Amino acid sequence: MSDTRFTGSITALITPMNRDGSLDFASFEHLVNWQIEEGTSGLCAMGTTGESPTLSHTEHHAVVERAIKIANGRVPVIAGAGSNSTSEAVDLAKHAEKAGAAAALVVTPYYNKPTQEGLYRHFMAVADAISIPVILYNIPGRSVVDISVETTSRLARHANIIGVKDATANLLRPLQVRQAIAKPFNQLSGEDGTAVAFLAAGGDGCISVTSNIAPALCAEVQKAWQQGECAKAIALQDKLLPLHDTLFCESNPAPAKYAASLLGLAGETTRLPLAPLSEESRHKVRAALVQVGLLN
Repeated sequence: MSDTRFTGSITALITPMNRDGSLDFASFEHLVNWQIEEGTSGLCAMGTTGESPTLSHTEHHAVVERAIKIANGRVPVIAGAGSNSTSEAVDLAKHAEKAGAAAALVVTPYYNKPTQEGLYRHFMAVADAISIPVILYNIPGRSVVDISVETTSRLARHANIIGVKDATANLLRPLQVRQAIAKPFNQLSGEDGTAVAFLAAGGDGCISVTSNIAPALCAEVQKAWQQGECAKAIALQDKLLPLHDTLFCESNPAPAKYAASLLGLAGETTRLPLAPLSEESRHKVRAALVQVGLLN
C-alpha cells in the first residue's frame, strides 16, 4: 500500500499559450519556478485547468514532462491522466508514471455519464495499469456524474488509489468518506472557496486554481491551518474570497488566464471552445486582483 500523502496548496496549473494557440513553454517555466518560490507545496500539470481536453497527446506528454523537469524534485508533480475514454486514461497514466510523476489525477469521465459500476471499473483499470498513486477527481459540476461514498470506499481498497480531489462543494462528503474508508485516505479540496472548511472537515489540502494567481496567499492559508492558527487561516480565506469567486465568473481557466496576463505571468489565450473573456468579466477580474492587493 502506498503511504504517499499530498498536503498544503497544490496548484492546478494553467497551460500558457501563444496567441496562435501553440504552447508557450517559456512562460510555463517561469510560472512553475515562481509557484515553487512562492511556497506552493505541489503542482498538478495537465489537469482540466490545464485544458487537457483540447491538447493533443503529444502536447499533453510534453507539458507533463516539462513540469517534472522544471520542478526537479523541489515539489511533487501530479499529472492529469483523465479522459472519457478508459483506454486513453490508461495510456496517459502510463506516460505519467514513465515521466516520473508523483501521482496521476484521474477525472470522472465526462459526457459518457457512466453508472457507479462503470466509474468503479474505469478507475480500477487505470490503477491496475500503473504502480504510482492514483487520485480520484470528483467534479460533478463539470462531468455530471458523482463518485458516491460507497464507490469511493470500494475504490480505496485498491492499494494504488490513495485519495480524492473533491470538487463537490459538499462539506459532508469528507466526513462521510473518512468514516467509510478504513485506511488513511488523502482528501484534497477542489473548490478554492471551501478550502478552509474542507480542512476543518478533515481534509489535507487543496488542489487550487486561485494559486495560479496568488500562490503565496493560498500556501499561507494552508500553512496557518496546519500550525493551528485557525483565525489566521479564516482571515486569509476571507481576503481571497473575491478572487475565488471571480476566477469562476466564466468557464475555468479563462478568467485565471486573463488574471495571469494582467500580472505578466502568461498570455490570456485559451483554446476553443473556450472563448476570450467578455469585457464585463475582464472588469471583474481586474477589480478582484486590486481588492486582494495583487494589482495596483
